[in-house]
Amino acid sequence: MCAATIDRTRVSTPFVPNPLVRNGNVQTILSKAQSDSLDLVTRRERPLLLDAGYDYTGYDVDRPVRLLAYYTATPAPASRGLALLLHGWEGCSHSKYNLVTARTLLLAGYDVVRLNLRDHGPGIHVDPHALNKGVFFGTLIDEAATATQRIAEMAGDKPFYIVGASMGGNFALRLAIRHSETPFHNLRQVVAFNPAINPARATQAMDARPFYRYYFRRRWVASLRRKETLFPDAFDFSDVYPIPLVYDMTDILVRRLRNYESAEDYFSHYTLRNNVFRNLNVPTTIITAADDPVVPVVDFYGLAPHPLLDVQIHPHGGHVGFVDVWPIQRYLPQMLLDVLRQT
Repeated sequence: MCAATIDRTRVSTPFVPNPLVRNGNVQTILSKAQSDSLDLVTRRERPLLLDAGYDYTGYDVDRPVRLLAYYTATPAPASRGLALLLHGWEGCSHSKYNLVTARTLLLAGYDVVRLNLRDHGPGIHVDPHALNKGVFFGTLIDEAATATQRIAEMAGDKPFYIVGASMGGNFALRLAIRHSETPFHNLRQVVAFNPAINPARATQAMDARPFYRYYFRRRWVASLRRKETLFPDAFDFSDVYPIPLVYDMTDILVRRLRNYESAEDYFSHYTLRNNVFRNLNVPTTIITAADDPVVPVVDFYGLAPHPLLDVQIHPHGGHVGFVDVWPIQRYLPQMLLDVLRQT
């Protein structure tokens, strides 16, 4: 929605936590705190190895992309539908926000699949970096869409929902757009929390804050090192590791591995701006926070309005936070339920 039409106060019940934890950085850090037991999710989960179609990285053209997911059935007598959860960059199916959200959905009567994107995963049943030779990039939407179609079919005659956070929110929104051309079985709603709709700006925001840069860069370097170890004939990233900024690391890698002219060119291929939702045909909700330190709120004001697009901007919440105290209370899962129950 354009800057002239978005009302910062239009969220009917804005999230306003205790002043002690109101800061966006505090909210972001608290998102990783332990609260309720998550055994309901992990004890009942079942791994799924999905055929995600043709490998557009060009490294494994003779076999399909393989993506690992985890399915958990609701303990409720009857299922309300199937929800697909998509994690953020360098997160995974077992990231805290994914498990907390899954637990809430399961108790509310929804079955849940938590999909790991290429090179992401908990490393419980298989090394995620060994599943596919090519390196993960945010532009690999085709394999995510193929896996999503497989998962949607698991819903049978029940409703299917797509939920993503951060980078996973970007993927979720692109899947919503793709649905207008290639429908996903029984898709009823798409929800994106703090989606990185402008990945270039998000990367620059990350680089500008040493704590976040250190956190994400350390995890990405570990991922690249693992890839290099598994496939020494294909990869040598020794010249990339000394580079201090994630944006500059990206610039070198996309030129070398994905044939983009620059990081700017690469990021532009999965940036969501202006009237990108013009053909939207499924209800889609974006929930974000004005104080998100990683995903600048300014980008959401440039989205053109659409009757099926709901953009909710809360004054507080940080990056995939929405946590209050004391005790620790997570409001993000309830926000999701409120949306799903309206469909």
